Amino acid sequence: MASLTHDLASQLQGAPVQQVAQQLGIDPAQASSAVGAALPLLMGALGRNASQPEGAQALFGALQKDHAGGDLGSVLGAVLGGGQSRQTDGAGILGHIFGGNQERAQAGVAQATGLQSGQAGQLLKILAPIVMAYLAKRMFQQREGTQAGAANADPDVLSGILGQEQQEIRQQGGPGGGLLGAVLDQDGDGQLGIGDLMKIGGGLLGGRR
Repeated sequence: MASLTHDLASQLQGAPVQQVAQQLGIDPAQASSAVGAALPLLMGALGRNASQPEGAQALFGALQKDHAGGDLGSVLGAVLGGGQSRQTDGAGILGHIFGGNQERAQAGVAQATGLQSGQAGQLLKILAPIVMAYLAKRMFQQREGTQAGAANADPDVLSGILGQEQQEIRQQGGPGGGLLGAVLDQDGDGQLGIGDLMKIGGGLLGGRR
C-alpha cells in the first residue's frame, strides 16, 4: 500500500500544485519538489506527536472536531483564499505540530528546497490544513481496502497508522526523511545542523541521534 505521504502528494499533483506555485510566486516544478520535501516532515512530526497517548488523543479530537468532512480541493481553496476557520488556520496547526520547533522546520524546508524562508513558512501553512483534512478523511470515511474507517477509528488506530508512516519516512531518507531527522531529533539547542542536509540525504537518519 502506498504510504500516506505518497498518496497525498499524488492527489496534490496538477492543479493543486499549480495553485500553490502561484501563491508562492515560484514555478510548478519547484512547488512540486517543495511539497515533496515538506509533506513527509509534517506527516512524520504528526507521527511523533501521536506516539504519546495524550498526543494521539489531542490529534484525534482535532481531526474529529475541526477537520472531518473537508474535501482536499475545497480546503486548499479556502486556505489560499484566506478563509479564517480552525480548519484553515495553518499557523495554529503548525504550532500544535511542531511546538517550539516551528522556526527550525521552516528553516529546514527553506534549506532543503531552495525557497526563501518566508515562502517555506507559507508553504507549511498551506499544507498543514491539507494534511489534517487528508488524515480526517482516512480516519473517518470507510474506504475499500483501508484499515481505518469510521467504524473502528480511535486514537490508538491513528497512532499506529502515523507511527508506521513516520518509520517509512525515516527509512526512505531523501530530503523529507533527512528533514524529519534534522528538525525533530535535535536537542533543542537551536543549532540546525541542516546545511549539509542535501549532501547527507538519508545519512542524518543513521546512527546520529
